[in-house]
Amino acid sequence: MLVITRREGEEVVIGDPKNPIGIVRIASVKGERVRIAFEFPREIEIHRREIADQIVDEGVHVTVDVIGEIKPVAAAGAR
Repeated sequence: MLVITRREGEEVVIGDPKNPIGIVRIASVKGERVRIAFEFPREIEIHRREIADQIVDEGVHVTVDVIGEIKPVAAAGAR
């Protein structure tokens, strides 16, 4: 497991930096709550752990409607 420290607005590139699979961005930090933005192709499934466990336990694919979209976040300190 890789553990890194990131600040609000900073990113982690997944895969080849020239052609990444996706990007994970720290969207905001408020107290103990962290909002994380995932920028991946639509065909790559991304689930919260409790949903992933439910899919495995039930052996059923859970379909969730998209309720929002990822929007760019201003760089830290650019507010």
